[in-house]
Amino acid sequence: MTAHEKHAPENPAAARRSYVYVWLALLALTFATTTVGKIDLGPFNVYVALTIAVIKALLVMLFFMHVNHSRGITRVYVVAGFFWLGIMLVMTLTDYLTRRWPSPSSGW
Repeated sequence: MTAHEKHAPENPAAARRSYVYVWLALLALTFATTTVGKIDLGPFNVYVALTIAVIKALLVMLFFMHVNHSRGITRVYVVAGFFWLGIMLVMTLTDYLTRRWPSPSSGW
């Protein structure tokens, strides 16, 4: 039994349907990203955009990269990658949000 046969779905129509649903969800999230980009939410624009991006990345990884059907070690590496991404985002946003920006009239 090959690796492809081992992970092949029992019902190909159901698998095809799930791909269509995920694709439609990705389209809806892309539309949400562009819509939120046009709305001024103040400092929350970044948080909303990052949340939508993480959801889209999870959908792609789980369904198109087949992480949901993979072995445990692959899932550990995916979780570790997201944990590391979270650390980097928190550090970046902490630096960005704690800076004192000069007013435009004072110049640099």
